[in-house]
Amino acid sequence: MKTPVPEDAGALGEFTLRGLVIGVLITLLFTAANVYFGLKAGLTFSTSIPAAVISMAILRALKGSTLQENNIVQTVASAAGTLSSIIFVLPGLVIVGWWSGFPFWMSFLVCAAGGILGVMYTIPLRRALVTDSDLPYPEGVACAEVLKVGAGSAHDADLEAVESGGAGLKAVLVGGLVSAAFYVVVQTQLFASDVVRYFRLGKSAAATGFDFSLSFALFGIGHLVGPAVGVAMLVGALIGWGWAVPQFLIGHPAAASAAVAAQGAWDHYVRFLGAGTIGVAAIWTLVTLVKPVIKGLAGAMASSRARQRGEGHTLPRTEHDIPVGTVGLISLACLVPVGALLWHFSRISGLGSHALLLALAGVVFVAVMGFLVSTVCGYMAGLIGSSNSPLSGIGILVVVLCALLLVLGVSAGVLPGTRSALVAFALFITSVVFAVASIANNNLQDLKTGQLVDATPAKQQWALVVGVIAGALVIPPVLDLVNRAFGFLGAPGVNPAHALPAPQAGLIAALAQGVIQHNVPWSAILLGGALGAAIIVIDLLLAVTFKNIRLPPLAVGLGIYLPTSSTLMIVVGALVGAWFNRRAERVPRAEAIKQLGVLLASGLIVGESLLGVIYSFVVVFSGRHTPIALVGAQFAPIATWLGGAAFAAVVFALYRWVERLVRP
Repeated sequence: MKTPVPEDAGALGEFTLRGLVIGVLITLLFTAANVYFGLKAGLTFSTSIPAAVISMAILRALKGSTLQENNIVQTVASAAGTLSSIIFVLPGLVIVGWWSGFPFWMSFLVCAAGGILGVMYTIPLRRALVTDSDLPYPEGVACAEVLKVGAGSAHDADLEAVESGGAGLKAVLVGGLVSAAFYVVVQTQLFASDVVRYFRLGKSAAATGFDFSLSFALFGIGHLVGPAVGVAMLVGALIGWGWAVPQFLIGHPAAASAAVAAQGAWDHYVRFLGAGTIGVAAIWTLVTLVKPVIKGLAGAMASSRARQRGEGHTLPRTEHDIPVGTVGLISLACLVPVGALLWHFSRISGLGSHALLLALAGVVFVAVMGFLVSTVCGYMAGLIGSSNSPLSGIGILVVVLCALLLVLGVSAGVLPGTRSALVAFALFITSVVFAVASIANNNLQDLKTGQLVDATPAKQQWALVVGVIAGALVIPPVLDLVNRAFGFLGAPGVNPAHALPAPQAGLIAALAQGVIQHNVPWSAILLGGALGAAIIVIDLLLAVTFKNIRLPPLAVGLGIYLPTSSTLMIVVGALVGAWFNRRAERVPRAEAIKQLGVLLASGLIVGESLLGVIYSFVVVFSGRHTPIALVGAQFAPIATWLGGAAFAAVVFALYRWVERLVRP
């Protein structure tokens, strides 16, 4: 067993040039993967664990690597997991027809300025939500365990033995290769991409259905989020498709097919129901955080005063944040390009007479809302993990509030023909706030990992800034690529059969249009809000009645408003993953088996997502939507059976293989 790295050695070998370079390279790959996956599935994934494993494999071959240096690498790379969440809003500008592509410098500055502001905003929250909190931070804790294993400082000898033999990296690589290979076969159309069925309920106009996407990436997400979130998403799907969709169709004229009827009900009614549920859940989270946030701010100010008095040396290294004064200056510096962006966008969109007002008010809106959403996202990331935190709900709340303020503030002075410019402006400013929220969603998770491995918070915070800039360079060209290859569902001139769903961007764009053009379905949103309140009450009752049973309201809301093509395979992955973990507990070396399951799931996500980006290049340069198809539509029934059977067989084989990796 290796000797744990002393504190001073960790400090000296922590923020290194080679660590930053490795972290940036991993960030570039994972950002591209996450952009594609988020547009396809409506979810992004945390990249910390696979980045940590890859980092350990690289640094192990070099001399003098430390636990803390590995932590910096995963901190840089983890920016890919959440800054990519900007795709939940920014494609809305293409969907409403305002942009035809993604202007690089505008898109880059939205991501970079908003992301760095998100890093700064979470610094004063660290003590309240990490140091003095009992939040579980599932992904942060898991990543810390992986790092400890690689450094030989894990408390579990089985975990250390497994990692010293390279089993962790092997699990990530095999998972990635298998999911990538399956994705290629699906594109040949020999395997179906999903199992779909829509049907009428009796002889009425009511209809419903389901769509199981045969996606290893979604399956891997399910394994990572766990059974509580998976069951909550299933409850949401049952509410949406078992009750709301058929209920909405009762009394309406029968559509041509059950599929058209059910999809129309979900698009025009049910997803707004889910938006209301998520919105109320996000507000409830914010209310519960007022006291701890105030306490954390007080602690940050006390630390700053100690440094000013020359007493900084009395604080342990693990309590050194970027000084509050520096945080304030960087935050103000980030707001300058934000103001310039808003002014420029106003000028080029036909709102020039209001440009100064929109820019100044927009900066205030970003500054205030950015801090509020950072608080909510940081808390929820600590509660249920970054991959399933309330970014969607944040986007919904922000765009509705922004659109309402535009209606009250400048709508009366805008010509009727230019109201679409207000919709575009609402989406643009929401994108900036969303970039703030996305990094806040990630930063505290990383700081939890750092706390557990004795890292220096300030160095992690600077590493996040590096990761934000690297991710911001990649996001615009990848968005342009997938837009040219597939397009986004609902965008003008796009073939819906091949378009990426981009469900959050579509919903947020629809909300902006609805508020500004006065046709938003408020009844559905208010009913969803009431449903969210009821779920919060149920969750509170479960918390005081049972020890380990919860019903996360935000996860229920996601289950309602995401399409079943995104949710059902996540549910399957969560339940199968829980079965795998329970099975592992009955045999020796249980923790090692469960950890390899996490790494396998991470590989499944990364492999399919990266292959999706590569396939986008093939589509763009071939000029065909199905460039490697080997069979036609007549093969579809056989492909469904082949794909479903192969998917189940591969899942079984992979889990059995992982078990054999560690069994003596």
